Amino acid sequence: MLFHLDIVVEYSAQMSQNDLFKIWSQEAEAALEAKKAGVVVDLWKVVGARRVIVIIDVESFELLDQILLDLPIMKQMGQHVQVTTTALRTYEGFAADVNKRLE
Repeated sequence: MLFHLDIVVEYSAQMSQNDLFKIWSQEAEAALEAKKAGVVVDLWKVVGARRVIVIIDVESFELLDQILLDLPIMKQMGQHVQVTTTALRTYEGFAADVNKRLE
């Protein structure tokens, strides 16, 4: 199952930018390992924002939820992280579905 994740990271006034970067460094390491493992299809950092866009391929909704809860950034500062998820389907599958309906 493919999902588009839109992750926005905020941080409290009590946290320094350097503290945020330490956590984000751990998060980046986990994300890049997940990409090597094939779970993360690809990911991008939005320029000029504390925002990351991810395409992820998981077996179930439950697994996606578990992965999100176990992310280093969620464990350490989850109250400041907003994740919007959107289920995706391949365009090829959609096109085949449309063409089948025309038969």
